[in-house]
Amino acid sequence: MKRWAKIVISGSLILAIGVGGYAYSIYRPVVDTLESIYEPLESDAAAGAADPAARGGELTASVGNSGVQPLRELPADLGDKKPFNLLVLGVDERENDVGRSDAIMVLAVNPAKRSVLMFNIPRDTRTEIVGRGTTDKINHAYAFGGVNMSVPTIENFLDVPIDYYVKVNMEGLERIIDILGGVTVDNPFEFDFEGTVYAKGPIDMNGHEALMYSRMRYDDPKGDIGRNDRQQLVLSALIEKGKNISNLAKVNSVLGAVKDNVKTNLTKDDMMDIVTKYRTEIDKVDKDEVQGSGKRIDGIYYYIVDEAEKARIRAELTEQLDGNS
Repeated sequence: MKRWAKIVISGSLILAIGVGGYAYSIYRPVVDTLESIYEPLESDAAAGAADPAARGGELTASVGNSGVQPLRELPADLGDKKPFNLLVLGVDERENDVGRSDAIMVLAVNPAKRSVLMFNIPRDTRTEIVGRGTTDKINHAYAFGGVNMSVPTIENFLDVPIDYYVKVNMEGLERIIDILGGVTVDNPFEFDFEGTVYAKGPIDMNGHEALMYSRMRYDDPKGDIGRNDRQQLVLSALIEKGKNISNLAKVNSVLGAVKDNVKTNLTKDDMMDIVTKYRTEIDKVDKDEVQGSGKRIDGIYYYIVDEAEKARIRAELTEQLDGNS
């Protein structure tokens, strides 16, 4: 498996939710962090799935979206190494702003196949906002109803239910990067954004520079897809830096930043199972992209994904989550 793929999957499943390699060296602070970031969906609580002991049976879409059909049983225990999918929302929550999900990543994990299917959904994708009765950009679901509206909207768009989510405040990444002393990425092309020139090739960035680097899209020839690529570069560099922390004060500072900026419906035990039972089972990460085209409707730019492409995505996800190797 390519080095960047190993870093991305490790980061998305482990460090981004505060586990990393510290679970055994500083057990109590990690446990406290994992317990504090647990936040079940409203539909989890209503169905009793917020209690891990009550999990089981068919997984249906959040808030009862009848358009999404159950595909399999919800893993009663990730300790059994069942296939699952994870929605990662990178949320831009600034002061006096409810925020939007600027990064939307889906990871379909199947240890039986020793693989992960990973893809980003462009933030401008035009789709129905479930629970609101309107058609809008997919990232606006978070602004209208937070994670509890984002999850069913993404489920409806994919026509596939989401098992788990992780929400990361992008401003929190800035803080973590500064704690770790900055990151280095290999920038594919030179550009100027917010008064900073990002040269082509290896560049060192502090937290603010890295956050701005991951936000630019209008000068990227690939548009939102290119921005997704740069977000992955920053995350990869962050994970690489985080793996080498030896200073306990820095570890505790990172955990504090995670507490302030991450929420998930994965329980403490779920996350520990991912670290101990899934990480070593993954040999490859297959990256896919949602194909579409830009279009202006009533003067507003949208990313349009046709029904054939949605069917292709759903088929890929369904095959990946099939329990057979």
